[in-house]
Amino acid sequence: MDHIVTVQDAVTAFADWMEPTNAELDAIEQEMPVIRADIELLDAQIITLDRTPTELDNRRIRRARRRVLAERLILANRTAAATLPGGAA
Repeated sequence: MDHIVTVQDAVTAFADWMEPTNAELDAIEQEMPVIRADIELLDAQIITLDRTPTELDNRRIRRARRRVLAERLILANRTAAATLPGGAA
């Protein structure tokens, strides 16, 4: 007798009751600036894949890297402030 457990898991993996919770959606929303900055950096890097980067391309990549770092710092500070008692970072 063959069991179809993997098929059952695949069917229930997309059940209506398995939607993200409000807390998970809030966490994604807080991380969106970092995600957008990462996408901007990837776009800048992808542009230079099939050609020699120009000075403008190099500036665009540096600017995108700085933005990623800045957004990650903001997110880290926000997360640290939310986890510490009294809101002190």
